Amino acid sequence: MKTITAGLSLMSLALGISGAHAQYANVVISGEVTPGVYGRIELGNRPPPVLINAQPVVVVRDRRYTEPVYLHVPPGHAKNWDKHCHKYNACYRPVHFVKSAEHEPGYSKGKGKGKGKSGH
Repeated sequence: MKTITAGLSLMSLALGISGAHAQYANVVISGEVTPGVYGRIELGNRPPPVLINAQPVVVVRDRRYTEPVYLHVPPGHAKNWDKHCHKYNACYRPVHFVKSAEHEPGYSKGKGKGKGKSGH
């Protein structure tokens, strides 16, 4: 787990992505799904993760069959997939959205970042 986190941190630095911004686009996650890190999930020999939707979502149907991809995306991207699919190069692909803690009701990104009162 530490190597995955360190690798993602190094990759974020190399791509110029700060921790304050969503991290997506060309990031492949091969370990544990972490809130705030978005991209394609590589399953390898692991069983499929918990999904938001049972059926894959497709924005633009293609005549030829393509395997579904597993993506971890922010909740707003999953809800409005047709507006965000291009960021993940997945408008023509069937997509399974992987569930993480941030998709749960009441999830807070941290002090001062979530909606609601900050106590000040």
